[in-house]
Amino acid sequence: MALQVTLSGPFFISSCSAHRFNPLLFSQRRRCFPFSHWRFTRIKPRFFAVAASENGAFTSPEIAKSFDFSSEERIYKWWESQGYFKPNFERGSDPFVIPMPPPNVTGSLHMGHAMFVTLEDIMVRYNRMKGRPTLWLPGTDHAGIATQLVVEKMLASEGIKRTELGREEFIKRVWEWKEKYGGTITNQIKRLGASCDWTRERFTLDEQLSRAVIEAFIRLHEKGLIYQGSYLVNWSPNLQTAVSDLEVEYSEEPGFLYHIKYRVAGGSRNDFLTVATTRPETLFGDVAIAVHPKDERYSMYIGRMAIVPMTYGRHVPIISDRHVDKDFGTGVLKISPGHDHNDYFLARKLGLPILNVMNKDGTLNEVAGLYCGMDRFEARKQLWSELEETGLAVKKEPHTLRVPRSQRGGEVIEPLVSKQWFVTMEPLAEKALHAVEKGELTILPERFEKIYNHWLSNIKDWCISRQLWWGHRIPVWYIEGKKCEEDYIVARNADEALEKAHKKYGKDVIIYQDPDVLDTWFSSALWPFSTLGWPDVSSEDFKKFYPATVLETGHDILFFWVARMVMMGIEFTGTVPFSYVYLHGLIRDSQGRKMSKTLGNVVDPLDTIKDYGTDALRFTLALGTAGQDLNLSTERLTANKAFTNKLWNAGKFVLQNLPSQADTYAWETMLACKFDREEALLKLPLPECWVVSKLHILIDTVTASYDKFFFGDVGREIYDFFWSDFADWYIEASKARLYHSGGNSAAPLAQAVLLYVFENVLKLLHPFMPFVTEELWQALPKRKGALIVSPWPQISLPQNANSIKKFENFQALTRAIRNARAEYSVEPAKRISASIVASEDVIQYISKEKEVLALLSRLDLENVHFTDSPPGDANQSVHLVASEGLEAYLPLADMVDISAELDRLSKRLSKMQTEYEGLVDRLNSPKFIEKAPEDVVCGVREKAAEAEEKINLTKNRLSFLRSSVSASQ
Repeated sequence: MALQVTLSGPFFISSCSAHRFNPLLFSQRRRCFPFSHWRFTRIKPRFFAVAASENGAFTSPEIAKSFDFSSEERIYKWWESQGYFKPNFERGSDPFVIPMPPPNVTGSLHMGHAMFVTLEDIMVRYNRMKGRPTLWLPGTDHAGIATQLVVEKMLASEGIKRTELGREEFIKRVWEWKEKYGGTITNQIKRLGASCDWTRERFTLDEQLSRAVIEAFIRLHEKGLIYQGSYLVNWSPNLQTAVSDLEVEYSEEPGFLYHIKYRVAGGSRNDFLTVATTRPETLFGDVAIAVHPKDERYSMYIGRMAIVPMTYGRHVPIISDRHVDKDFGTGVLKISPGHDHNDYFLARKLGLPILNVMNKDGTLNEVAGLYCGMDRFEARKQLWSELEETGLAVKKEPHTLRVPRSQRGGEVIEPLVSKQWFVTMEPLAEKALHAVEKGELTILPERFEKIYNHWLSNIKDWCISRQLWWGHRIPVWYIEGKKCEEDYIVARNADEALEKAHKKYGKDVIIYQDPDVLDTWFSSALWPFSTLGWPDVSSEDFKKFYPATVLETGHDILFFWVARMVMMGIEFTGTVPFSYVYLHGLIRDSQGRKMSKTLGNVVDPLDTIKDYGTDALRFTLALGTAGQDLNLSTERLTANKAFTNKLWNAGKFVLQNLPSQADTYAWETMLACKFDREEALLKLPLPECWVVSKLHILIDTVTASYDKFFFGDVGREIYDFFWSDFADWYIEASKARLYHSGGNSAAPLAQAVLLYVFENVLKLLHPFMPFVTEELWQALPKRKGALIVSPWPQISLPQNANSIKKFENFQALTRAIRNARAEYSVEPAKRISASIVASEDVIQYISKEKEVLALLSRLDLENVHFTDSPPGDANQSVHLVASEGLEAYLPLADMVDISAELDRLSKRLSKMQTEYEGLVDRLNSPKFIEKAPEDVVCGVREKAAEAEEKINLTKNRLSFLRSSVSASQ
């Protein structure tokens, strides 16, 4: 009898393929047999290191066993020296433009930078190869707070305070620091392969960009959209400046909820309301006590007055408001509008006064009475102690606080009323909303459109002034002796301001400039057009490259930067500054945790590049999904480093098997093979027709995915094709052509296909993995240009679905034979016989590839037979069903020593029976069932079921072997 094996499911595993698990792709690949025992006449290897010999910038696989990461910087400098990063209008006129999100000049490379550089460089390299003039405009941000902090710390180490130097000398020191250290982040970004036009690099404090900032301020002020006023802002006591919402990070920290008695004026000792607060020191700024109108506990007190503790009897009204949460704390809310954002808006709605009890350094002011001059946290401790002494303290209970901290200094941020400059945002936001509604701006992924719309629909005015010295000085001058709020002059420079002052106030007037600087985000909001020459709209760069094509950045700054750029772009140029916004997610560690120094899980991109190479890092980062966070692990990096090596080895194989460049006839024959016409494709043998068709499908699919910004799909599609189809199947199949003992008549065609497929894979993969692909491209013969500027592969090339289906049948047969070899532990070097049974049409195309089948399946070429019916020794063969209408019979005697195998399986069966009986005994024991945990009992049941299945399989195998022995006798 024949043992039938059906390959309809995933149970059988290829004997020639160790499972190569790529944790990034979650797919299986197969490695094939070594071919050292096959009788081939090997073509003499020919190596080509064309570019290496010509310019010394590249290394060929002839020289190096694997791709050398140290060559990446050399390749990068060569690209830059050739001018490849600059826009080139020779092949097209529709430019592709990306303004780089300017990293802080104080910055050092982290994975967030690596992510945006990778994705933007992919877009730029793809569109450059498509023939579009590409401009990726780089630059850095002056980073007001961060840079001032860095320089102040440097001065402190020398025993110098900023105030001792004075403003001019301090700014001079900051510029000196910037010139010395400010290029660090730029050089690190280059290390990632960023193909930016560095000749256009910008800095937000450059003269041209500063001119744009002042012009923007003046125009907004002239339209009445900039105003000055005292409002509640986020205040940094240590830095002595307002900070933006983006620069405030909230952390969950242990603290306390303080319960305090507020006596009702005119009431008895039992008439009081208990307020629960996390910041008792702010009670000096209370202007009202609020309860919910339907809270029966306090309804009798509404309209009366409460006495604020420790204020010598100051009274505040008890009011009702539906926004009070009855279930939080005691249901009584103290309103301190000078020190809480929610209280501030409630007070403005109700017309309540604003009372500030804090100085700008975080100490309490004279409103706090005896606590005046005390630090806010010391005052909290002292106040609670005295409340306990006076009997006004009810209790203090542990409570988790949501603490606002400065992103830069780490200190607790204080909501504080301060005089600042603001931009009225509502009319600007309305235009930005319409841009998305009308389809002028597309946000990717689409789900962020809702967040964008929500934020712009509920926008607040923007505090744009900062109490710093480093930054764009606010272009406002005041008149000495007059009130700042009423008399000021907005001008482009001091001379213009003085001229205006003379006209308005006379020649003897003395003016002085506002000491504040503008929020860093104000200059960043102008980045897409200020970098191109605006407000000079006649500048060549502005005319050619504005508006930009894509703005790519992290989803976390969609509101604070992207939306502001849209608003400012429409306001100042009348046009949306870019057509697409592509948002990437955060990079987390392998466990999905945010990277932080506290957790010790920060991954340094530069260290990663040293260990895995830039290409592997970029490929790993690019395989994420737009807008979703990506978990980065060493397993993913290791898998993609292996991918780099696989590319290198494939390139080595292709180079080794090409004719010598001196062999003109061989090259003419090979290059005469064309694959861009259907009639030429149909003339190809099955493996060649299959791989070329699959390549053409890949080009179409990948190009469409690139155009849709589906970069994760692009990476996976190329990876699957290259490793599985090309490397594991076609390269191995081509060896039957290249090393055939009967001559090399098929070699030129195989060489042509190898070169054609490999060079197209390099093109498709170049935007992801620029270094290794360029190195391999330069090693290929007959290449005059660089890969970075080579034309993108042509789409809509011919594909033959019938050949793909036929080769899939061929693959199924090969896998079936490989699996049977693995199942019977056949030695890899041993060749076995086979009878292939199929219909006439199937036999026709498979028999033509008899040598390839024998090579890939380790069959004895002389004993491979094709027939339409089972062979005479079918009862003594392993029967394989590869697919419907395609079967194989492998003589058992070729595969195993039957008597030895019977002996081995009998011993194995006996051992399995013993183990199985032990498991059954445990399950039959009432004590075990009653006392053992449920999961342990379930585990034993599973083991018993698995053991029973193995026993049945082994019995079937023994039965088959014994019947084979009987049949042969």
